[in-house]
Amino acid sequence: MCGLGEASARGTAMDGDCLSCIKYLMFVFNFLIFLGGSFLLGVGVWVLVDPTGFREIITANPLLFTGVYIILAMGGMLFLLGFLGCCGAIRENKCLLLFFFMLILVIFLAELAAAILAFIFREHLTREFFTKELKRHYQGYNNTDVFTGTWNAVMNSFDCCGVNSPEDFEESLFRLINPNEMVPAACCRRGSQPGDSAYVNQDECLMGKMLFRNNKGCYSAVVDYFELYIYVAGALAIVVLTIELFAMVFAMCLFRGIQ
Repeated sequence: MCGLGEASARGTAMDGDCLSCIKYLMFVFNFLIFLGGSFLLGVGVWVLVDPTGFREIITANPLLFTGVYIILAMGGMLFLLGFLGCCGAIRENKCLLLFFFMLILVIFLAELAAAILAFIFREHLTREFFTKELKRHYQGYNNTDVFTGTWNAVMNSFDCCGVNSPEDFEESLFRLINPNEMVPAACCRRGSQPGDSAYVNQDECLMGKMLFRNNKGCYSAVVDYFELYIYVAGALAIVVLTIELFAMVFAMCLFRGIQ
């Protein structure tokens, strides 16, 4: 009987140690989620207040503008979830743990669905798609048109012209509306001094002279600019999904282990 009692006591102690280990691991994972939420909130706020012109690109496109607020919402939710998870783990509160598990499961499934949709619709991000849309819809000087205003903001911000090159405006709606201009004014080169918005020679540029226009396509310019950020964002997304998965496992183990 004495031996059985000692074995039972040892088993209970081991269970307690295991539960304590899970509790602190869950706290660590949720603290990482908390930091991830803080990072997303920071990125969203930075995009909205960024003084370098990126804000104009975002606000000109309702889809991108909505995306910024989605990032802010996701950041806020992860921030809150990390906080709830940390409190639930430290206090060993079953109600908080269950609430945390259900919310993070919903977010995990939503992020997974978004990744699948991004993979399915990746053909809409090709050069051919953007070139076709530019030829069909770009008007040149009508900034009240969201599509035209967005493209003007992109070309001005990245010092580029067209999707692949200025030749993208051949046989386009822009040339139909402006038959005497080879490229729009947004393609014209500006002064080399920071903050200099004056064109080097707008008349020569509109006639298509290469020396006075930007000759690099916007697709390459934007990809080059965001290349590092795309890889960082992809790696961060994988890390966040992994952390969320482990957080759910630890939350359920801790929930089941609490008496």
